[in-house]
Amino acid sequence: MLADRDELRRADNSEALPMSAEEPGPPSTAPQLDHAVRLTDVSVRRGDRSVLRSLSLTVPRGKVTGLVGPSGCGKTTLMRTIVGVQANVTGSVLVLGQSPESAARRGDIGYMTQDASVYGDLTVGENLSYFAALLGCSAARMSEVLVAVHLEDMRDAVVERLSGGQRARVSLAVALLANPPLLVLDEPTVGLDPLLRAELWAEFATIAASGAAVVVSSHVMDEAARCDRLVLMREGRILASGTPAGLVSEAGASDVEDAFMKLVARQSEDR
Repeated sequence: MLADRDELRRADNSEALPMSAEEPGPPSTAPQLDHAVRLTDVSVRRGDRSVLRSLSLTVPRGKVTGLVGPSGCGKTTLMRTIVGVQANVTGSVLVLGQSPESAARRGDIGYMTQDASVYGDLTVGENLSYFAALLGCSAARMSEVLVAVHLEDMRDAVVERLSGGQRARVSLAVALLANPPLLVLDEPTVGLDPLLRAELWAEFATIAASGAAVVVSSHVMDEAARCDRLVLMREGRILASGTPAGLVSEAGASDVEDAFMKLVARQSEDR
């Protein structure tokens, strides 16, 4: 249950916080590695079903890494594993050289879930003020992220009255507040118009260019070409990874979607 409006405005509780807005600990002491995430032989089981199957993956800093594949292939579970909220994980998970739980507590991870993780009974501005207070962010930074997600004119709008796409952008603004070195975004452009999608992808590229690692999931193949690096997933496994151009060339395909289909066919033949 959400706290009432007065309690939230006092910013003295942490109920229902998204990962990006946990109460900050001491400044990050994460080593300056060339990668943000290293997974080795990671598996996740849910009941008697394997959701992730022996994945090994490195996510570089300064790049947009896209997790691409059909719904149900394990993208969200992989992201939950990276941010340290997934149960029943085996294998090694290192985020910024430490456990993902430690990185999250330090505010080193900005995490946007598929479902909006903000308070519906508050305005856009009140949500940002609350999380900014927890993270120690300035009013100027609040204004910057509102501009970045194109909500500067909706500061006084109550979140529960916004469209699904607008609510998602409020969650994205919260994830961006602390300027984290690792940004994990689960299908952030679902339900957005093409123009806004293009503008947000440009923003992701700018964030990566500043040195952060950006991980974005999508089941829309036409977004794949906007990534610096792709991880193609199917049935809990990594089908292939590399640059979009490299994967297309490797598969002898015309585009990423064609490459995905050819790689799936090749995998089926090998079984």
